[in-house]
Amino acid sequence: MPPNVQQLVQAAIGVRQRAYARYSQFLVGAAVLAADGKIYSGCNVENSSYGLTICAERAAVFSAVAAGQRQFQMLAIATAGGGTPCGACRQVLAEFAPDLAILLIDVDRSNEIAEANLRELLPQAFRL
Repeated sequence: MPPNVQQLVQAAIGVRQRAYARYSQFLVGAAVLAADGKIYSGCNVENSSYGLTICAERAAVFSAVAAGQRQFQMLAIATAGGGTPCGACRQVLAEFAPDLAILLIDVDRSNEIAEANLRELLPQAFRL
């Protein structure tokens, strides 16, 4: 694992507190580790027109892409219960890193971090 995994985990946990989850009350924080070692984070931002809501995972990736990143090593997601990315986020992640390592952090048990691989979560990603 990359040496800055603990920083990645802490970034996901920290940004989760900034989530705007007025409707679901389900706070999510995500942090992506770029190939150059930089970390980009994002949180979910809900909207009363639910289709306009953005997930934390996509917010983190879009922030990294806006900074010029295109290659990712790992993603950490912090939720109550340690949830996995939704289908839309899985597809966006697969665009950049089909074999992305994913850490699933249950904030109620942050010492227990589950590991997953994007290819396992989205075995037949759409490709154009």
